[in-house]
Amino acid sequence: MGDSVNEYTTRLQQQEQEIKSLSAEIESLKNPQKLSPSPRLEELRDENAKLKYRLNVLKRSLQEDRTVPCGKSMTNILQRLEEIFCEAIRAAYPELENPPLSVASSQQPRFGEYQCNSAMAIAQILKAKGVKTNPREIAQNIVQNLSDNEVILKTEIAGPGFINVHLKRPYVSKLMSNLLINGVQPPPLAKKRVVVDFSSPNIAKEMHVGHLRSTIIGESMSRLFEFLGYDVLRLNHVGDWGTQFGMLIAHLQDKFPDYLTSSPPIGDLQAFYKESKKRFDEEEDFKKRAYKCVVRLQSKEPEFINAWNLICDVSRKEFQKVYNCLDITLIERGESFYQEMMNTVVKELDERGLTEMDEGRKVLFVPGQPIPLTVVKSDGGYTYDTSDLAALRQRIFDEKADMIIYVTDSGQGTHFQVVFAAAQMIGWYNPQVTRVEHAGFGVVLGEDKKKFKTRSGDTVRLMDLLDEGLKRCMDKLKEKEREKVLTPEELTKAQRSVAFGCIKYADLSHNRCNDYVFSFDKMLDDRGNTAAYLLYAFTRIRSIGRLANIDEAALRKAAETTEVLVEHEAEWELGKCILRFPEILQKILDSLMLHTLCDYLYELATTFTDFYDSCYCVEKDRQTGKVVKVNMSRILLCEATAAIMAKCFDILGINPVGRM
Repeated sequence: MGDSVNEYTTRLQQQEQEIKSLSAEIESLKNPQKLSPSPRLEELRDENAKLKYRLNVLKRSLQEDRTVPCGKSMTNILQRLEEIFCEAIRAAYPELENPPLSVASSQQPRFGEYQCNSAMAIAQILKAKGVKTNPREIAQNIVQNLSDNEVILKTEIAGPGFINVHLKRPYVSKLMSNLLINGVQPPPLAKKRVVVDFSSPNIAKEMHVGHLRSTIIGESMSRLFEFLGYDVLRLNHVGDWGTQFGMLIAHLQDKFPDYLTSSPPIGDLQAFYKESKKRFDEEEDFKKRAYKCVVRLQSKEPEFINAWNLICDVSRKEFQKVYNCLDITLIERGESFYQEMMNTVVKELDERGLTEMDEGRKVLFVPGQPIPLTVVKSDGGYTYDTSDLAALRQRIFDEKADMIIYVTDSGQGTHFQVVFAAAQMIGWYNPQVTRVEHAGFGVVLGEDKKKFKTRSGDTVRLMDLLDEGLKRCMDKLKEKEREKVLTPEELTKAQRSVAFGCIKYADLSHNRCNDYVFSFDKMLDDRGNTAAYLLYAFTRIRSIGRLANIDEAALRKAAETTEVLVEHEAEWELGKCILRFPEILQKILDSLMLHTLCDYLYELATTFTDFYDSCYCVEKDRQTGKVVKVNMSRILLCEATAAIMAKCFDILGINPVGRM
């Protein structure tokens, strides 16, 4: 129906322009007294009147539809207000093409819930056209053109032309009921195919703390996209090809000569790698043999492919231990997957005359970029530039991705900038149609504000870090004597939930572009914006229904029959906070900044605390402890808060537990 309104509006504007043109033509003629009205003018006026009538009918019908929340989806109140103000601005200033629209949440509750700030920008546009108008007058004109709607209770014009917006409480109440009946649903969005490239450790090397951020951030982004209804391909672009495999295979042949018939007991692949690297650096014969092994591997001789697979499998088992702890899901598609595709890429670039020779290398210069891409080395081998071009091409044409997100450290920012610019220059994708983005992140620092290392100066192994988290968390739980009230199974669940949840949240709650200090003490603190605090808060909220002896069936029935009242100021603040969830998701989708969700989750938890301190939910007899009175509307507010918190935890990859 919205498309019909737009169509009629466009036709109406075109015809009104033609009417003005014809009228001006008639006025300009020398003998207006001898003129009879133009038949075309009369015809246009008749159709114009009919169009206006149809447009008004459609608008009324659309308005009636919007008073009822759309299906099961959660309504984005900010977007709904943008629609309302866009319509009002177009009505007030039809001569402006694409007039500026600016609607935002209000920072001060006394000034309403939202604010339209378009008047000042419109004043600047009109001034440039030679029309001087006070922004307050523009704001007044916009307000006068607001259609009757289900959202806005009243507006106030403040300062130089801000329009403060106050919401109707019954509207908020209705949206709350919709949420409770249908559950936490994503806002309606067009379906997209999304590729997220994250984690990406190197075969034969331990995962270290540097892989932590990519793994946690990429998993959370993937969960967000999946919740929004997108088709997500989570890719692990592991380093599983290259010259290092020559020395690994040569060392394998020496150390375990019967490796083809008996699986070698490589317990510590990191030590195995170091041994082979030492020999490669010190033994000339070994180095020559390692190079021959690379050639035979690249020729895909079965014996060498088997050795390569064996080394990869040992690594995969180690990686999987980390992924199991952190609940990470990935499809491995390493550099080896793109080997044949690299030939195709280089051939395409050569045929189109885009490559040139530079000191023996074949390079691709991209206009406006600081460095060229090396697509073929002087020895004829390919590079990371070649494999990343091949991977991007495959994801665009074979996967048909609408969005491709690379989650790696910010140090690779320039590399990806050049790769993306090259792909656009070649014509593989249009950034207006396909979103290709590098979601970079800062490094993990120790408490001394230097790069996170062990005391001996080595890189911190990720499994050691996770084990340390489990140990410290159990110490904290026992310090609070939780082992006395929880079963051994519940205690272990709480330990894993808090330990891994705290590590993830400490990362995700920081702006990913910045470096962050890794501190177990801060992570496990149950005060402030930490996973420990939020998990405890969530468990308390979930226990309120149990305290009132209300089961899930009773809650479901209450959601359908009980109005959620938002009359008390604390109820009102909590209701508004809960319903901002779709806005927050849209903001993260635009920016890929997950700390926005953490900030919102913490705000929701603290807003709930204010509500619970001010508004009784369950009243008990002080002598007997029996439940005397239950305020079901407020119990439903508790339930809605818990539902939104649970979905936030799910997107962040944190698993809350029933008892802590």
